[in-house]
Amino acid sequence: MGEKKSRSVRSRILLIVINIASLGSLFWALRGAHLAELKQDLAEMSWWWVALAVVADVSVYLWHGVRWQTLLRPVVRLKYWEPVRAIYVGLFANEVLPFRAGEVLRCYLLARNPLLPLSVSFTSALIERVFDGIWLSLCIILMLRSTVFPHSLRYLVDGAYVLGITVLVLALALGVIMFRRHETRAALAGEIGWRRQLHVLIDDLEIIGHSRSLWSSFLQSLPYLLLQIIPIYGALRGYGFDLSIGVAFVLMIVLRLSTIVPQAPGNLGLFQVVVRETLVKVYNVVPAEAARFSLVLWGMVTLPLLIGGAISLAVTEAKLSELQEAAKAEASQITNSRT
Repeated sequence: MGEKKSRSVRSRILLIVINIASLGSLFWALRGAHLAELKQDLAEMSWWWVALAVVADVSVYLWHGVRWQTLLRPVVRLKYWEPVRAIYVGLFANEVLPFRAGEVLRCYLLARNPLLPLSVSFTSALIERVFDGIWLSLCIILMLRSTVFPHSLRYLVDGAYVLGITVLVLALALGVIMFRRHETRAALAGEIGWRRQLHVLIDDLEIIGHSRSLWSSFLQSLPYLLLQIIPIYGALRGYGFDLSIGVAFVLMIVLRLSTIVPQAPGNLGLFQVVVRETLVKVYNVVPAEAARFSLVLWGMVTLPLLIGGAISLAVTEAKLSELQEAAKAEASQITNSRT
């Protein structure tokens, strides 16, 4: 009980620190933004481009549903709306809850299907992240070869290298586990603590791997990533910036990199900093306009997720807090239930 209370206190302190840092980042990003002009900016926007951005933003996660459905095909034949609903509830949770709780929640919701073990759902989400990381790393290489970043944005370049190395290590580890299962189990003999958890992971990877669906979902991960460029490009053009789709490509990458850093729900704060700094220091956009645009872009990519998530949550006929507690309880039992 004491250890549990201590973890709870540490989590609360960390959450407070993260929220303070995020609020500080938001105020810093909006310095000199002339927010009084934001109303006029919105009135002058091209709403055809805004509509394109919103539709594309929704389409990203509809495609995500296809990919997740494909990845889990060797385990269970899911109806299309099952993964889509879980994804949108998870996105909604990420926008309103700390520590990206939606990742656990979406896996739990999908695993309410009696034919899908929760541990397999978690493993499939891990595979998705590795696939995303591989394609994102390739996009980063292209970005670094075509875009010059000033020294003040060196942290983005360093973060790109860290991501690339991390993804490579994870991909190699998962490859070894999937295709050398028996050797890996022998090397990790024992059923205590972290070894038991690794055995669960090995078994789940064996279930999902060795299938055409695995490679199909890997290929589907590229359009899933590239689709995320379109909402940003639509927002740029709708706001009135005459910038190329290559700028949207770069913004997509740096925003994906920024999500690695712990931050407030909805990515509020760091999102605005990254957008403003990239537009100002790489593409020479007027700082005040870049700052106001960072708010507009955040709203355009966040509001559809909140609306879609709220609808999906209503369909589940459950409260978010109840789902979160149930997901935590189920996740804590995975190791004990799989021996």
